[in-house]
Amino acid sequence: MHSDVDARAIRLGEYIAHTGSTVRQTAAVFCISKSTVHKDVTERLPHIDSSLAAQTRHILDKNKAERHIRGGLATKQKYST
Repeated sequence: MHSDVDARAIRLGEYIAHTGSTVRQTAAVFCISKSTVHKDVTERLPHIDSSLAAQTRHILDKNKAERHIRGGLATKQKYST
């Protein structure tokens, strides 16, 4: 039987795996802090469901690699006239 925290970690991992969303987006959807999302999916989830944790880690790594591109596009959009 999983605790509430374990269940939350599973829900967060499933959400990220299915949507490909970022930690920030996931935190907004679940109305929790980015720190909580990150801790749940990187520290707690591997002990609960290693397969889901691996999928989630892959997406988080991809999002991190693309972060500078999204930031550049946001800046470009902000200053374009």
